[in-house]
Amino acid sequence: MSNEAQAPTGARPTVETNGVNPVPDAERRGTPRGLFAVWFAWNISILGISYGIFVFSLGLNVWQTILAGTIGYAVSCALVGILAVGGPRTGLPTLVQTRFAFGIRGNVVPAFFAYLSNMGWKVTIITLASTTGANLFAVLWPAVFADADGGANTVTVVVWFVLVLAVTMAVAVVGHEFIMKIEVWISWVTSIFTVVFLAFVLPEVNWGALGDTPAGPFLTFIGGIIMAMTMVGIGFLNYGGDFARYLPRNTPARGVIGWTTLGLALPVVVLLIVGALLVGSNPALGDAAASDPIGALTALLPLWFFIPFSIVIVISLVSAAITGIYSSGLALMAVGFPLKRSWTTAINALIIAAGAFYLLFISTSFLATFQSFLSLIAVMMGTLGGIQLTDFIRQRRMGWNPAMAQPKGYGGRNGRWTALVSLAVGTIVGLGTVTSADPNFAPVTGFLLTPEARDGVLGASNIGVVLAMVLGAATYALLTYVLKLDPRPDTSLLVEGAFEKAGTER
Repeated sequence: MSNEAQAPTGARPTVETNGVNPVPDAERRGTPRGLFAVWFAWNISILGISYGIFVFSLGLNVWQTILAGTIGYAVSCALVGILAVGGPRTGLPTLVQTRFAFGIRGNVVPAFFAYLSNMGWKVTIITLASTTGANLFAVLWPAVFADADGGANTVTVVVWFVLVLAVTMAVAVVGHEFIMKIEVWISWVTSIFTVVFLAFVLPEVNWGALGDTPAGPFLTFIGGIIMAMTMVGIGFLNYGGDFARYLPRNTPARGVIGWTTLGLALPVVVLLIVGALLVGSNPALGDAAASDPIGALTALLPLWFFIPFSIVIVISLVSAAITGIYSSGLALMAVGFPLKRSWTTAINALIIAAGAFYLLFISTSFLATFQSFLSLIAVMMGTLGGIQLTDFIRQRRMGWNPAMAQPKGYGGRNGRWTALVSLAVGTIVGLGTVTSADPNFAPVTGFLLTPEARDGVLGASNIGVVLAMVLGAATYALLTYVLKLDPRPDTSLLVEGAFEKAGTER
């Protein structure tokens, strides 16, 4: 898991100064292989086993769960890899490069919702890290840190939340170089402990019971694919290029796509298989994971290993939160906040605190809220990703010029209605054809479905996520390439030849 995208050996990491500007060629470094570690560390977590349990809970058998999850991960992670190619080509974060398609002002809409998506994931991950640490203390010192039922008390959870959030924010502020360095070590440590964990839990699999669960219908199988896509790949579409943008401009696309896809998909596919085997032989594990996805799994461990493994779980979740918070700071800058990345990170801390309060003290089911969040935010993120992938054709023809992220007159556009209309069409249809198990989210979903469809297999499949992506991309392709309704870059305020030299602001 070598990290070849880092600074030269011995260089001392400093606070990153690049924001939403193109990374200068002089600061480019490394090879695509370095991308593997950051994505691998992000996803080599016990939470990946819970993902397998969640897919199974839709009503699939073990083998359907493994196949659906693998397909969903492979397809969605490959899309992230393709979008990551824009990083080295332009030197821009993904949510700044989307200005090419939407215009600098039009991009505020998708960038804002991408930011919310990022924040939702960070709320989930930091909450799980906090409860894992708090539960460890409750087991070790129940008289001080546990409540009457043996779980961690509220004060312990809150203290752990503050600690986890502070560490996450501090590392995220330092920036790209430091993150890329520490992710290598986190990858190794987490991988080793995960292998040991598997050695403990795999003997718990009752192989003779794996065939007891009946197969689910075809639409439920499709729902499993979609759920897998939303849990991993689609959630990363809006920042696929954030860590690839420091690579040299002419880095081969196949390397960026391959190493990004492998780093994302490999750990979650392996862990999904383990989760499917565990829950297939012990259905009660699914009910336990619905309320406490990590606690249900660590309960299978002896105390001597539960202690260090809980610490590793916290580290792995914090690792995932660090990379996400780093990207969310860039996302907030892409929306247009005139603040330094360090200040946007502080704003993120406040938002995460509010979201964690909801997940910890208001939501009655982690799984219901998690599934609802995934389906809602994946609708717009999928549509955004489909449009951006389709626009790559145009961006490549124009030489990936970063000036297209500038305002009208300076190489870009203030808004491109073709992309905004496509985003609206895909998002509306998508929201209208997904459903929500969380009553607080349900009113904005399923309005294009009949009551029977909402409560049936079609509603459970959340096929609207795929419909949104396909419809958004198809609408944009129709307007741009077929009807040729293409608002071109505007260079009217630049002197001749300046278009090629223009960049974006820090």
